[in-house]
Amino acid sequence: MSTSPYTALPKTKVTRNNSPKRLAEITRSVTDKLNAHPHVQWLESPHAQLFVHQNFLSDADCQLLIDMIDQEAVPSSLYKGTEREGYRTSYSCNVSITDKDIQRIEEQICALMGLENSHSEVLQGQRYEVGQEFKDHHDFFHESEDYWTKNEANNGGQRSWTAMAYLNEPEQGGATAFPQLEYQVEPRKGMLLMWNNMGLDGRPNLNTLHAGAPVIKGTKYIITKWFRLNRWKGRW
Repeated sequence: MSTSPYTALPKTKVTRNNSPKRLAEITRSVTDKLNAHPHVQWLESPHAQLFVHQNFLSDADCQLLIDMIDQEAVPSSLYKGTEREGYRTSYSCNVSITDKDIQRIEEQICALMGLENSHSEVLQGQRYEVGQEFKDHHDFFHESEDYWTKNEANNGGQRSWTAMAYLNEPEQGGATAFPQLEYQVEPRKGMLLMWNNMGLDGRPNLNTLHAGAPVIKGTKYIITKWFRLNRWKGRW
């Protein structure tokens, strides 16, 4: 395990797309909001900020989202130049942002965290069948990679928080594992898991390394919502 409370990458040039000052302000704001909520639990760790809200989604909403994923899912992809055989083997899809139920669910997540929906990417649905996984990765953008300068820097900038909801419980496997924290979250139907991809200083936190562990028996369904520092242009 890391010996530093918040391990960060080497400093890079500060711009409006990765401003540590603004990202630290988001950290404080969301943390205060979640800590004040009676149904949100803090998953204690000195190395990263993780929170859960049990039964955040109703059974009906879970089934609605599962049905959407089954209709639209295609093999998951990685950024060009970062592809690795067997690294991400799930299925995924972006759900329709014009769907009234999706809009309602997105607003529920935003209201809970105190973040603007205009700063979030399209809600992504994911399905993991037996043996499928997403190996260790970060949700924040590595600014040394080509995809940062070519695509993401000016398309909303750095990712701040991740919100992931479990839509069902596979019979075995499928945990969300945080190896640096020596901790893993077991899927619980309707539960929302939230974590800060930044450290308290507003810089990418390497301790947020995580993986979707292989499903051993059954199928796992989740939705993921990533928030950005700036407005995400994909909504327009």
